[in-house]
Amino acid sequence: MIARSPKLSPRRPLSARSNRARGLWLFGLAAALAGLCALSITIGTRDVDWVDISAALAGRADTIGQAAVTMRIPRTLLALIAGAALGLAGSVMQGVTRNPLADPGILGVNMGASLAVVVAVAWFDISSNEAYIWTAILGAGCSAAFVYTIGSLGRGGATPLKLALAGAATSVAFASMVIAVVLPRNDIAGGIRSWQIGGVGGATFERIVPVLPFLAAGFLISLLSARKLNSLALGDDLAAGLGERVALARGVAALGAILLCGATTAVCGPIGFLGLVVPHLCRLLVGVDYRWLLPFSALGGACLLLAADVIGRIVARPAELDVGIVTALIGAPFFIAIVRRQRVREL
Repeated sequence: MIARSPKLSPRRPLSARSNRARGLWLFGLAAALAGLCALSITIGTRDVDWVDISAALAGRADTIGQAAVTMRIPRTLLALIAGAALGLAGSVMQGVTRNPLADPGILGVNMGASLAVVVAVAWFDISSNEAYIWTAILGAGCSAAFVYTIGSLGRGGATPLKLALAGAATSVAFASMVIAVVLPRNDIAGGIRSWQIGGVGGATFERIVPVLPFLAAGFLISLLSARKLNSLALGDDLAAGLGERVALARGVAALGAILLCGATTAVCGPIGFLGLVVPHLCRLLVGVDYRWLLPFSALGGACLLLAADVIGRIVARPAELDVGIVTALIGAPFFIAIVRRQRVREL
């Protein structure tokens, strides 16, 4: 009698199962984003119902409720695109520097853009949206280059710890310079201080439209850099051995992040910690493959900034907390937790 071999049940390859799980998480994030957009439109100082929302979406503003919704729509759109830009930029920066603490705020990029805008306003009287955007992008690029150069000095090159320290010192120095520039100018001090906090209140389509081409270019460059970032994650020597031009790959990916940071800072002000928190949370969901991590970081950043904006409207009613304050309250403990979990020599 011949014994039958047990019937083997076919199993899906591990990669197929993980991609299915990632797809489900992606769908869940998209659904959460849609829900947060709805909350952002409905929640505020004045309660509105769906009749006001549908009328406002149709272009009507006959009642106070409809007018309130009309003002919240561009605010919601700005929070969505700014959050996506900062989340994606943070993920790209962590990949470029191989630094778990990389963030547009921690590395001084946002503050560099902020300083450039403040100097341009105080000394050169710029006023157009396009001038704000170009100035912020130039400041962000110069600050990133400066921090990377300082962090590269000495033995070991640009280690994550040295980059984090150089970025923190640069941020403090630039913040002091901003105060020094604004202090003698009482005519612009109020507006600059409000902008420095970082927020999406008072958004209009007139402010959003000029920044869209820069954000679109930043999104495109960053997302197309996913495979190169996967190569850089293996180390410079191995990436070069695989045929990757390391300096070019790092420079192109950094350009995408700088465009995103500079354009977002120009329209919203410097918003910190979002680019640090979101990539770490997304890695828990999808792993370290940048082909998945980058789009997840964009969606996660949009969700987090929209949630922070809604929370800021609720906790201080009838006033509001700017999103820059809420993200700092969320991000600072997260930053401390990452530092405590990582050994300094492993950074």
